[in-house]
Amino acid sequence: MKGIFITFEGIDGCGKSTQTALCREWLESLGKTVLLVREPGGTRIGEKIRELLLDKANGAMAPMAELFLFEAARAQIVEETIKPALAEGKAVICDRFFDSSFAYQGCARGLGAEMVSRINKDATGGLAPDITFFLDITVDQAIMRREGRGGEKDRIESAGDAFQEKVRQGFIRAASEDSRIVTIDASDSPEVIFKQIQEKIEALI
Repeated sequence: MKGIFITFEGIDGCGKSTQTALCREWLESLGKTVLLVREPGGTRIGEKIRELLLDKANGAMAPMAELFLFEAARAQIVEETIKPALAEGKAVICDRFFDSSFAYQGCARGLGAEMVSRINKDATGGLAPDITFFLDITVDQAIMRREGRGGEKDRIESAGDAFQEKVRQGFIRAASEDSRIVTIDASDSPEVIFKQIQEKIEALI
């Protein structure tokens, strides 16, 4: 029995971590075996790449180098973790997947959505999520949330508000072009947001 592949997207501070945790807890309560992973990361190799990507000391990283590092981590997690889990019938929840590269590198970094989409397909071997939730929130709201949780900004979070708005617009574009992506107002309470997510997944399974 094939599993189900669910991804969560949005700008930093949109609430992905909260919703992925709620989703895992709910699916496990239904008796499903759930694998929760993140991008970049999720494997030994992917976590090493994550360190490179998020380290502020690497501020001179070229956009194309950034893209290829993300795609390398993605190719690894797909082959090592996601495909085997789906083949075993597990529910896989991923905090970010290829829509992030479309928005961040394709749109915000200006590399071109078409080129990034093509490389995404190569890196994943054509694997796509069954459903993707885009948690949409304004940049100002996201900043308030990030400040509330504290901690130091990583290299990508430090790119500035204008960059984050470009990323948001990239996600909005992706959602307009693919019915797989469900846009949810992430300014609501976590409970209201998750009820919408729950309804969409119930209809899928």
